[in-house]
Amino acid sequence: MCRTSGVPAGRTQPPVEACAVKITKRRVLAVGVTTASAGMVAGALAIAPSVSATSGSAAPVAAAAPAGPGDLSTKLAQQLGGRSAGSYLKGGQLVVTVTDAEAARTVRAAGAVPETVSRSGSYLKKVEDTLQRDATIPGTAWAVDPDTNQVLLSVDSTVTGAKLKRVKAAAAKHGAAVRIEHVAGTFQKFTLGGEAIRTGGSRCSLGFNAKKGNEYYFITAGHCTNNSRTWTDSSGRTLGNTAGSSFPGNDYGLVKYTSTPQDTRGAVSLYGRGTQDITGAGNATVGQRVQRSGSTTQLHDGSVNALNATVNYREGSVTGLIRTNVCAEPGDSGGSLFAGSTALGLTSGGSGNCRSGGTTYFQPVTEAMQVYGVQVY
Repeated sequence: MCRTSGVPAGRTQPPVEACAVKITKRRVLAVGVTTASAGMVAGALAIAPSVSATSGSAAPVAAAAPAGPGDLSTKLAQQLGGRSAGSYLKGGQLVVTVTDAEAARTVRAAGAVPETVSRSGSYLKKVEDTLQRDATIPGTAWAVDPDTNQVLLSVDSTVTGAKLKRVKAAAAKHGAAVRIEHVAGTFQKFTLGGEAIRTGGSRCSLGFNAKKGNEYYFITAGHCTNNSRTWTDSSGRTLGNTAGSSFPGNDYGLVKYTSTPQDTRGAVSLYGRGTQDITGAGNATVGQRVQRSGSTTQLHDGSVNALNATVNYREGSVTGLIRTNVCAEPGDSGGSLFAGSTALGLTSGGSGNCRSGGTTYFQPVTEAMQVYGVQVY
């Protein structure tokens, strides 16, 4: 499906080896939705209240990678700064890239595996900054790939001719530090008119239920909430009003319920396999196994490929995203990315489909929680 150019050359030693919203009584769970359009765009997901959608109570689907590595990865990233170019899971262990012996000792002391690489995080950040200046074209995206110690520059099918020439010229300035990947289809928002949670003529998916004190909310994609106020379910019953929105730049939004839900247990629909209770939020880790729930393509799984990704949609750039190989389609946007009972992200957008596969980007839910002062439940 993809063609790549460039050869990984950053390592100096080998490495150590989704949801339809359901309402039971008045409980609303998270869901997803999307619309196809040319060019790179963001994704809008809404929850579709459905009494029968997830009537079972199946055992939660276990995540292959616990939330712990994500927290440790974040802590070490803060400690090491530019001396690390990221981390990833391999063989159940957290591998952290480093550029000096002192950083390696810090990693070992924390219980992770250090891997010495030639390109520092500071250097690769400068590479990304120049791409931001020279290659910000709708249909492009980039993120640091810690496994290869490179910046992975993705281009969709709309980047051709002079645009592609410009992107390749920008990448060539950095030699083997940048690897170009051609992805199938187009980067697009995942919004769709239809069932599920509605606002105006669009349908999106609820990401996660949240609360602040005695006030109840749900978090979804910002491109859904940006120009919308009132949200309803498929029967037309009002669920709530938009309380906050950020897009582009970020991709998260907050909706306040008009009344306290009778059932305050937060959960995600597993489409015919019961529901997954969500008990907290965490940070994703490269290599972590994850699941996505959405109203168009229901439940799919995959793994995290990169963190802090930048995607250039037609509406503007969004930074700090989680890059995955989990598929999604129009109508899945805004929905839940999770690992076991841990909330990780909100579907933003991507390319491809769930027949041939694709690349999907997610807004980290922890950022939205911090901005709005809410907690998932």
